[in-house]
Amino acid sequence: GGKDFIVVHKSADVDVAVTAMARGAFEYQGQKCSAASRAYIPSNLAEKIKSKLVATVKTFKMGPVDDFSNYINAFIDEKSFTKIEKYIQNAKKDRKASILVGGGCDKSEGYFIEPTVIEAKDPKYVTMCEEVFGPVLTIYVYDADKFEQTLDLVDKTSPYALTGSILA
Repeated sequence: GGKDFIVVHKSADVDVAVTAMARGAFEYQGQKCSAASRAYIPSNLAEKIKSKLVATVKTFKMGPVDDFSNYINAFIDEKSFTKIEKYIQNAKKDRKASILVGGGCDKSEGYFIEPTVIEAKDPKYVTMCEEVFGPVLTIYVYDADKFEQTLDLVDKTSPYALTGSILA
């Protein structure tokens, strides 16, 4: 599994962090082993990052691959679509999570899943731990003064972490 992470330090550039999260999580519909799927954001930058990330994701055009202006395309198959749709639907109902942007799933003409950002209130929330392999980025806001503890949390949250980045 990938379960790739992004850890944003309290000194990081907000625009760089937003670009890393948006591109890292949603290129190829998140169907790549190096897709970012969890991000840890410091409390001092959280509101700015969340606001800009939501605005960025809303600019992504979704549609068929023969239109090169589409950034998000259909999913590979129904089995994958159904698995990811279940994670999103569960997050919509769970008090430990909220959908910041996206969350739409449509298989009427292809298997389309909107790029989705989930904010987890629990750093061990299911989409922070399990491999989703789709256009779902889960973020967790940590106390900006607890960077070292957050690195330890990143290490203990999932048995996977093919790639990771620290932005400072």
